[in-house]
Parts: sequence; C-alpha cells; structure tokens
Amino acid sequence: MFDLARDGGTERLTAFVDAGLPVNLTNAKGDTLLILAAYHQQADTVAALLGRGAETERVNDMGQTALAAAVFRQNETIVRALLAAGADPEGGRQTPVSVAEYFQLPAMTQLLRAGGDAG
Repeated sequence: MFDLARDGGTERLTAFVDAGLPVNLTNAKGDTLLILAAYHQQADTVAALLGRGAETERVNDMGQTALAAAVFRQNETIVRALLAAGADPEGGRQTPVSVAEYFQLPAMTQLLRAGGDAG
C-alpha cells in the first residue's frame, strides 16, 4: 500500500481504502499514506486520500506532517490542497513554516502565511 502512495497508484490505493483499508494507515516510521504521497509529489493521490478523510495533522517519527513534506518538495499544488483541507502550517515538531524558513523557500513561506491564497 505504501508503494502505491509513493508511486501514484491512486486508483488501486483508493480501491483498497474504499474496501476498508484505513485511510490513515501508518508504516513503521510513522509515515501515513498521505505523508508519502505528499513527499513523492503525487497530487492526485493526495487529493484522493484527502477526499476520503485522511488526517492532515498526523506526524511521522521525524515530527513531520504531509504539509511539511510538500513544502520541502516545493510542490505548490499539494501545499494548496493540504491547506484547503485544513492542514496547520505550524503543525508537527518540524513545522511546515520552519521547514520553509530553514531551507530558504520564500515562495513556500509566503504561501503558508497566506493560507494557500497567495499567488
């Protein structure tokens, strides 16, 4: 299942979720399907998981949320989708805002501060 999230196997993954697989399934490192899809820049998978109730504030063992992963990868589409779903720019130990600031990503910082409305 985790490979489907990483690789963008949206149709297969959502079929499993629709059949009863927990949408917030977590691997041994604390990564949810949503975190993996966000980190691997799978926008369609992120949208499908959000549509099925994936929790945006789940934190992996590194203290990162899906939003922090999307910010790190500088994926504006996924950042906007997560913000629209209620993701907290200050959530997790490694907050999305702190990730943007640490890696000097001003466009991401602006987007987070605007709540996804910048641009």
